[in-house]
Amino acid sequence: MKDNRSLLRAIAVWAAAWACRSKGTGLCLPVLLLLLSGVAGAQTIPVKERFNAGEEVQYELYFKWGILMPRAGQATLSIKDTRYEDNPAYHYNLLFRTSGMFEKIFSMRDTIDCYFTPEMLLLRSEKRVNENDYYLIDDLKFSYSTGKTSAHSHRYTPSRTKIDTMIVSEQYMFDMLGATMYLRSLDWDNMKQGDEFPFHVVIGRDRINISFRYTGQQIVERNETLKYRTRHFYIDIFDDAFTQSKAAAEIWIGDDENHIPVKIRAKLKIGAAEVYYKSSKGLRYPLTSRVEIPRR
Repeated sequence: MKDNRSLLRAIAVWAAAWACRSKGTGLCLPVLLLLLSGVAGAQTIPVKERFNAGEEVQYELYFKWGILMPRAGQATLSIKDTRYEDNPAYHYNLLFRTSGMFEKIFSMRDTIDCYFTPEMLLLRSEKRVNENDYYLIDDLKFSYSTGKTSAHSHRYTPSRTKIDTMIVSEQYMFDMLGATMYLRSLDWDNMKQGDEFPFHVVIGRDRINISFRYTGQQIVERNETLKYRTRHFYIDIFDDAFTQSKAAAEIWIGDDENHIPVKIRAKLKIGAAEVYYKSSKGLRYPLTSRVEIPRR
């Protein structure tokens, strides 16, 4: 069975990841990739000018049913300097946990850890799912050869291996969280409405076809005194497991030099999951996309 709920959830939580969960599934995410140019070096992400090691961003997740919009959880994204296999690396981490009534009904503690080279080449992703005492690990190890990206996908519980396979792509291919770095690397000066960016995401034994579709600039209003200037993208998911592939989710990216998500919305069978930026520290640039309006 395809992990369609896992992918939608990942889109909803980014930004790292983020919506309605059930046993054996993962987080969802927004990602933006370019076509592979034919050499392994093209898989590196030109995003280092967007962040500093030490960056940390907080998000809140809500479920929306009609006029009801209860808070369902919170997520933290962070980037740190580290070492991977005794070499310098970046550690990109997502922590998600339920809150409020959702914590009492179905407790979730999900973590994704990604490791990049200093040149932002994805090396490994490990997703740990802890949902109502159900524990699952998805371990992805990436390797590169001319024109191809390979991922060794190992999914297991404490008692048995569920998946152990190799997946190969001639396009960009990432895990659900690591690919989000591409979203921040986009050159908006050279982008026009309708531009599409296809890529692959590895989930279990599946290679999911996804595309980001740029629509232009939009204003996100949080309340009467707080707004954000953003760039808006639809997320199209081309997979047989999805009844709706076009605009399955959408994301609003802050229109400043940081390029961090401000809002994410993923459609569910009933209602929608929405993720909102809450706070941040250690950003490389001022958050000039945030506009505060004085009360009258």
